[in-house]
Amino acid sequence: MQLERVTDQAEGLRRLLVRASTRVITVAAARTGFGATSVVVNLATALARAGKEVLILDESQSHNNVSTMLALKPYHKSHHDLLHAVRREKMMHEIMQHNGSQNIRILPVARKEPDISGSLAPNQPLMLVLNSTASAITESYALIKRMAMQDGRQNFGIVVNKACDEQAARLIFGNVARVARRHLQVCVEYLGYIPFDEKLKRATQLCRPVLEVFPAAQSALAFGELGRNLMLLPASESEESGGLPHIMQRFIRQVSTLN
Repeated sequence: MQLERVTDQAEGLRRLLVRASTRVITVAAARTGFGATSVVVNLATALARAGKEVLILDESQSHNNVSTMLALKPYHKSHHDLLHAVRREKMMHEIMQHNGSQNIRILPVARKEPDISGSLAPNQPLMLVLNSTASAITESYALIKRMAMQDGRQNFGIVVNKACDEQAARLIFGNVARVARRHLQVCVEYLGYIPFDEKLKRATQLCRPVLEVFPAAQSALAFGELGRNLMLLPASESEESGGLPHIMQRFIRQVSTLN
């Protein structure tokens, strides 16, 4: 039975992944190219260096996914993801990827279509990566509007990427937040910013997190600060009521429809 397979996999994921103090945060952007994958990779590294165990659920099927950015086995060559575990074609440990000695694991998750709301509950913490260009600001606001009006989301965390300094980042955030609050009546919170940094670009070319190759770079320091800010955030209602197991169940039910 399909339901039995979903239940079995969900129970296995509970045993494998759940910890007493699990935090779950979705990182998204209005479209590819805004830096969401880079933020995920470097933020995960910052959290791992702070002693946290990190699991990345990578929903991207593009060539700019987490596995490619870390020079792991490319998704398009392995074709192994959560769907194969649901179908019992692969064991969970066979599709899970590791980033060397870091406390980071990557689980590729099959997707039907590029829509981040499919596996995202309205009260689940969301970090929206907002690039500092005018077009990115417009597209990011459009995403906030769609998620507020269609999905009922009321809370958004914002990270401003590629800003020249914090003053510029806060100005960009303030403009977006003001319009969102006025027209959408949503809560928009500033989580931090990532400065434009050539060393971050170079680290990306090397397929390494900037915190590993240039730990003193301004972007590396910013990711460390962002990680500390996230760890200080209070637990959300979704985390207190089930967190990762419930989220994984939604993923499993989503990919199981691909059978």
